[in-house]
Amino acid sequence: MAHTGQVNGVQPSQKKQLILNAFVEMCSGHQSPGLWRHPDDESWKFNDVEHWVELAKLLEAASIHGIFIADVLGGYDVYNGSLDAAKRSGAQWPVNEPLSVVAAMAAATKSIGFGVTASTTYESPYHLARRLSTVDHLSKGRLGWNIVTSYLDSAARNMINSTQIAHDERYAQAHEYVKVIYKLLESSWRDDAVKLDRAKGIYTAPELVREINHKGKYFTVPGPHICQPSPQRTPLILQAGTSKAGKDFAAEHAEAIFVSAFGPQVVKASIADIRKLAAENGRDPSSIKVLALVTVIVAETQELAQEKFAEYKKYASLEGALALFCGWTGIDLGKYGDEEELREVESNAVRSTVQNYARFSPGTAKWTKHSVAEHVSIGGNGPVIVGNAGQVADGLQAWVDEADVDGFNLAYALFPQTFKDVIKYLIPELQARGLLWDGYAVPGGTYRENFYQTPGLSGPPEGHVAHTYRWRAGVAAEDAPVPE
Repeated sequence: MAHTGQVNGVQPSQKKQLILNAFVEMCSGHQSPGLWRHPDDESWKFNDVEHWVELAKLLEAASIHGIFIADVLGGYDVYNGSLDAAKRSGAQWPVNEPLSVVAAMAAATKSIGFGVTASTTYESPYHLARRLSTVDHLSKGRLGWNIVTSYLDSAARNMINSTQIAHDERYAQAHEYVKVIYKLLESSWRDDAVKLDRAKGIYTAPELVREINHKGKYFTVPGPHICQPSPQRTPLILQAGTSKAGKDFAAEHAEAIFVSAFGPQVVKASIADIRKLAAENGRDPSSIKVLALVTVIVAETQELAQEKFAEYKKYASLEGALALFCGWTGIDLGKYGDEEELREVESNAVRSTVQNYARFSPGTAKWTKHSVAEHVSIGGNGPVIVGNAGQVADGLQAWVDEADVDGFNLAYALFPQTFKDVIKYLIPELQARGLLWDGYAVPGGTYRENFYQTPGLSGPPEGHVAHTYRWRAGVAAEDAPVPE
């Protein structure tokens, strides 16, 4: 098995029903740069709408919870101070805008959800609220919003003609941004504002739509929201980030948290912190579902799975892997020699990062920039679990037991073959263990209803801050104040 972070001998205290999302991006390769060269890979077809429709149909037939679509707003240009490595290898370059394809996938399916990444840093909340509502309508309530604050300087240069806004400042802005979104989506229209009264000629009752009159440090948005209430109003809220600012944000807003690390012990404390902070905010800690990044390479036997893994590594682009690593960390490994031991260089950031990687690949005697590239070339900054169905299921269970995760974002090595292998081998094993449902809890329901397995839960659950913003049917405007 590859860097799994598996904990031997740990017995689960109780069985969790796992949440599974497919983890993709509108690019080639995504977390495994260079694998687009494999003859069985089709990730390079990302410009074709049929490519995405067929994926949605495949995954829904297997009752996968959702499709999580990542995104970036700039290129990975830190390695050697240039975008060339990303250009050559196709390392998340080129990349398309993700929200646009959801309506097509939704039209071909009934129950699967769609989590889409959109940044709070470079787009007006009024504009994004409109885009979110539109797609929530078109998908019949199957949209999730993965809230990010963006981290690439290349995006900042192109979006605001400046360097990146400081990390904690981005999160402070994001707090206000999200509250503007809640006001627009939840408070601007009463649930029953749209009348469609043909006899009286009243489409919308004017008194049931109001301005939000938001005036804050970062945004001034009078409103009202330009769209009528969608099935969920607020899409399912997903978020990634385990810094202090990120954890504070997640504890207040996130319904699902995405974590990426090579071993469960790395994120265990952060997950516990977030659940503790959520409780302090008056939320049920278990209502926040944590999803870990993992790449699964599974076959009928361990030997066949290892053969697949060995074959895939032949196609991996080490240059593309370095482009991604350097973009994720802000560290330019191009400054170091091909044989230079990175655990002995002067840079604390380089040493600590590489030492953390070495914990999960003890067989590597010397850590050069090429060793780092090999480590992340398949699966990115997350574990690769290689084996038969039972071994892979054991590996996933170890993450649940040690880190208290609730499910997984499944990245691919080959598109869509990795997902086909998961469906053929792994899903039956998880179902046999009672770890995965055998069908959607609410067929044809919203993403949130199926995510929580709770029929009728269209909006954020009680205890979530957005729940307090809802202008409900029958409530007079004066009795439904807009929260600050």
